Amino acid sequence: MEWRNNRVLVTGASGVIGRTVVQRLAGLDVRLLAVDIAPGDAKGDALNMGVDRLQADLSRADLGFIRAFDPHILFHLAATFERTEETPDFWESNFAHNLTASHRLLQAVQDCQSLRALVFASSYLIYDPKLYLDVPKVHPLMESEAIAPRNLVGLAKYFTERELDFVGKTAHQFRTISARIFRVYGRGSRDVISRWIRSALRGETIEVYNRDGRFDYIYADDVAEGLIKLAESPGAQGIVNLGFGTARSVADVVEILRQEFPGLQLRHTSMEGSSEGSCANMKYFSELTKWIPPTSLEQGIRQVVAYEMAKQSSRPMATAGAVQPA
Repeated sequence: MEWRNNRVLVTGASGVIGRTVVQRLAGLDVRLLAVDIAPGDAKGDALNMGVDRLQADLSRADLGFIRAFDPHILFHLAATFERTEETPDFWESNFAHNLTASHRLLQAVQDCQSLRALVFASSYLIYDPKLYLDVPKVHPLMESEAIAPRNLVGLAKYFTERELDFVGKTAHQFRTISARIFRVYGRGSRDVISRWIRSALRGETIEVYNRDGRFDYIYADDVAEGLIKLAESPGAQGIVNLGFGTARSVADVVEILRQEFPGLQLRHTSMEGSSEGSCANMKYFSELTKWIPPTSLEQGIRQVVAYEMAKQSSRPMATAGAVQPA
C-alpha cells in the first residue's frame, strides 16, 4: 500500500498506542488528523509536528468533521478502561466513551466515500474466560475461539466488532479490521509495569499480586506497528489477534525489574479470584502481514525504564532516595 497523500484519521491519538501510531504515520507523508478527548500538549511531540489535531468527545460532539475530512484510512483507538474493579461510575463512562462513541463514529463514516479501511482496537477480553482463567496450561487463543465477554469493556468491544461487521457488509466500500489486542504496556502508560517502574524510581515498595498469573505482554510500539501493518495488508479483514504470542508470568516481570533495580523492595499480596493464563495465537496475523512483533518483554521493560528515568531527570527536583537502575 502506498501511504503518500492519503488522508488518515486516528481517534484516541493521545493514548499510549495512539501517540506511536501518529508518530509513525507522520513520517509517511500522509495528511493526518489526530483526534482525542483530551487536549494535546505543547511539548513538541509527534502531535505537534505538522499533524492536524482536534479535541473532541466522540460520544457527543458534532462529527461533521469526519465527513468533511473523508479519510482513506481510519484507526479507531479511542476507548476508556478501568484497571481495577468496575464501579457504577465506570458503567456510565463505558457506555458513553466505548459504546456510544464507537456507534456514532460508524454512523459518520458511512458517508465517507473515500474510506478504504477502518482498523479498530478491540480486546482479547471478548474471548470466553474459561479458555484462559484457572487453566493448567496456557492455550494460545485463535480468532475462532468461543466468546463470552469478561467485563464491561469486553462487552463494549464485542458490540463494536458486531457493528463493524454489519457496516462493512452493508457499506461494501471499505474493509473493517478488529484487532483483538492482548496485554499492552509502554512508555507513559498506566499499565501495571509502568506503574511499578515509576514506584521503583521513587524508592517505593511495589505491591506484587498473583505471581503465577501469565499474560501475553505486548509493547505499545509493536501494537502501533501491527495496526499499521493490518491497514497495509489488503487481505486483512474481520477479527485478528494482536499480541506478542508468548505468555509470561508476573514473576518474570518482577525478575526483570530486579535486574534493572537491584534494591527493589517487594510486598507480596495474595488476592482471591482466578489466575489468568492468556496468550494470542499469532499465526493468522503473521500470514496476513508477513511480520511479527519483535520487542521482547525484557527489551520493552528496559525501554520503559529509560523513558521514565529521562522523564524524572527532566524535572526541576528529582525525588530523593529513588532506587537507581543498574
